[in-house]
Parts: sequence; C-alpha cells; structure tokens
Amino acid sequence: MYPIYEINREQAEKIINVEENYLNDVKAKEIKPSKLSETVSAFSNAGGGDIYIGISENGTDKQRAWEGFQDVEEANDIAQILFQAHSFGNHLIFEFLKCDDFSGYVLHITVKKVKEIVRSTKGEVFIRVNAGKVKLDTDEKVKRLEFDKGIVTFEDEWVNVTIDKVENSLSVINFLVNVIPNAEPLTYLNNQELIKDGQCKVSGVLLFCDEPAIYLPKRCSVKIMRYRTKDDDIGREFLDGVPLTIEGDAYNVIYNAVDKTIEIIETIQKLGSDGLETITYPHETLHEIITNAILHRDYSVIADIQIRIFDNRIEVESPGKLPGHVTRENILDTQSARNPTIVRLINKFPNPPNQDVGEGLNTAFSAMEALRLKPPVIHEKESSVLVVIPHESLASPEELVMDFLKTHVEITNRLARDITGIKSENTMKNVFLRLKDRGLIEPIPGRRGAASAWQKTSC
Repeated sequence: MYPIYEINREQAEKIINVEENYLNDVKAKEIKPSKLSETVSAFSNAGGGDIYIGISENGTDKQRAWEGFQDVEEANDIAQILFQAHSFGNHLIFEFLKCDDFSGYVLHITVKKVKEIVRSTKGEVFIRVNAGKVKLDTDEKVKRLEFDKGIVTFEDEWVNVTIDKVENSLSVINFLVNVIPNAEPLTYLNNQELIKDGQCKVSGVLLFCDEPAIYLPKRCSVKIMRYRTKDDDIGREFLDGVPLTIEGDAYNVIYNAVDKTIEIIETIQKLGSDGLETITYPHETLHEIITNAILHRDYSVIADIQIRIFDNRIEVESPGKLPGHVTRENILDTQSARNPTIVRLINKFPNPPNQDVGEGLNTAFSAMEALRLKPPVIHEKESSVLVVIPHESLASPEELVMDFLKTHVEITNRLARDITGIKSENTMKNVFLRLKDRGLIEPIPGRRGAASAWQKTSC
C-alpha cells in the first residue's frame, strides 16, 4: 500500500498546471501502463523526474483537469507492470494525492536517475529530451548511454601503442617509486592487465604515457583561456592572448593545470573596500574541482577540458554528463567513479592529487565558505558538466557598501556594482535606497546623473 497525502486546492492547481519539461510530465489515468513505461525509461535514463497520473488534457484548447482514480486499487496495474519491466524498482517512488475540492486520487511517481539502463515493457530504451522522450534505436546510441551512465567506461578500451612508450616513461618510473611492493614496469603493467600484445588500455595511456595525446588526441588535454570581462555572453574580442594547452600524463596535467590557473588568477585585480585588491580563490577549491574534472570526465567524448578565467568567476567544463546515479542535488553526498582504474591508480602516486578520495568536492565547497565566498555552482549540460566558481562575497550588498564607506568618502553606482558584483544599475540603486531608508547613507547634494554619488549620513 502506497502512502496517501491530503493536499489543498492551491497545491492541487499547481500540479494541474505544472509545466511539462525535462523534469515533469502529466498523464491521464487512462494511459496504458506499457506506454507509461516508456516515459519512466526516459526519465530514469536522463536526470530523473516526476510524473502525475490523473490529470486530463482537452485536445482542443489544452485545458487540464484533475480526474483521478476512483480508488487506489484502480492504479494497481501501473505499479505491477512497471516493476515487471525493471524488477529492482530502485528507481520508482509511488504516492497518491487527494484533494477535497477534486474527485479521485492522482498517482505521483517520482522517477530517480539510476546507474542501470531502464527499459520499457517492450525492452526499448528511451531518454528524456525537453518535454518529450526519444527512443534510442541503434546499438551505437545505447552504447553512448552506457558511457554516459558509467555502466561501461572508455578507460577499459584498448589502444594500439608502442609498449616501450609506456614501460619506459617518466610517468611509470615516478609511479613505481611509490608502489609497495616494488615491481618492474612491464611486470606491474601486465599484472594490472593494462597491456597486451602491443595494446594498452586507455587508463594506462592516460596515467603512464608521457605524451598520451599522440594516442588519444583531443581527449586528454586541458585548455586554459583568460577572458577580460564579467559578461556571460562572450566573444573572441574578450579573449586575452592565446589559450594555453596543458598536456602530459594525467598526474602532471592536474598539477600543471592548477598551477597555471593560479598564476593567471594572481594577475587579476578587483576593486575592494581598500582599493584594488588581488583576487583570491582558495587553492583547495581550484585543485579539487580541476582534479575532479580530469579524473571523472568521459574520455569517450572527443573534447578537451576547458578552464575559462573571467574577471569575476572561473568556469571548469568537463566532457561527459554526470555518471551513474549522480545528480546536481546529490553530488556532495554520493560517489560514482566513471573511471575507477584511473582513480585507484593515481591515488598510488607520490602526493596523489585525490588524497581524500570521495571528499574532493566537499573540500572545494568548504574552502569557499571559509573565505566567505559564494559556493561553486554545478550545471549539467547536454554533453558536459560545467562548474562555475564565482568570486562573490557571501556578505550582502548593503554590508559591502558600508564597508567601502568606512575608508572612502563617497561611492557611485558604478563603483558599487564592481564591489558587489551586481550587474543592474537599477538593482544597485535599490540597495542605496534601502540604506537611505535605514538612515545610513544619503545622496551627495548637487550631484546628478552619471556624477551622482552617496555618502554616509552626516548625523
């Protein structure tokens, strides 16, 4: 028996009018369970979502109405057939919603993203795209989904290599110094099943080849770009110099990418309460996010990792979607290694970049909070994961304005926007007006238009 929850009219109307999109769908109670299983497959194989069954829609004007099941037993077939399609059932949560102002019970199904591929009752595979579903009708498309979900990993694919380029590399020598018990490179690589008959697994190439880009072009480098702007809509006119390319084995790429990013950041200045100040990001945050991007990227995607450095933020974009059951919401509380061999072996290097395995992103977020900066923001895009590290204080705009006026006679709207990160002139004006209403600041008499400014109240 699934739980029944009483909701009020306002809540019921929100469900009736919920926007159908990537995360939400509504269905009439007459829907065939086999057809519903396609929608469940689509949600589970994408980011998860919510389905409300018992909401009808007029075909002419698309008007919706609450027309629920007469009793909960009427929906039994739905649960039974969905569980037959995927017997684990770990991707589904059922509950019924009842409202005194409407007739019948609406069945609410929460569909979770899971690592396994979820199929329909016919054995077909779907994914959610915008407000609809798309069937994956070729083996290649299903294989792509397996990579996305981390069911299979590209790190186990075989690459034709010259074995001595791996066996005699500086990378493998540096690695084996730290391995207990010590072993000869060829013996160790064989024991770890990383090489065979003139081939090496992708994980071996990435870890132990000094120049992996020879064998895996456009998959193992990091591009670093500096943009002299705060804008979101950027063009090449804002690009400062030629983008840097960081190459080499994964261990050195991590450390070199972090060091170069910090070097560029230390040249950036912003206006603070004491004048121009060098921008400071926690080194732990940069290290953990860049390490995470390199270790957990999808190496089957032909694209380099990009680090974009702006005046007010850093963006780290890593090819591939979030693996397995990981979502933006649970990423700090769960683990799913897309490349478990790389993660395991790189942890055996001297001073491993993933020293605190599984705690990296938590460390990154905590370090930002310790410096009173806003936390990183994670976006899952169509074929990549973007982490935005803002350089914005947790202090309110009002606090930042008053801190500035402790050491300065006046502040203009433009200066205040630079300090607070607020983009809109009108939004900044409203901050001034709130401070004025509290008797803390006043406009400087006789200053109008672009010359207008504010000062602390004279009383």
